[in-house]
Amino acid sequence: MNNLDAVFVDVNDFCQTFIPAWKKCLISSGIKQRNKLSCL
Repeated sequence: MNNLDAVFVDVNDFCQTFIPAWKKCLISSGIKQRNKLSCL
């Protein structure tokens, strides 16, 4: 595995744990929030 792959894996692992926790903490304003899936 080259260095770029290692960085991608680390960022992906971080996002897998951070994003669900972040979504729980978002303040619900009653306004529909954009939830666009990202793609590479």
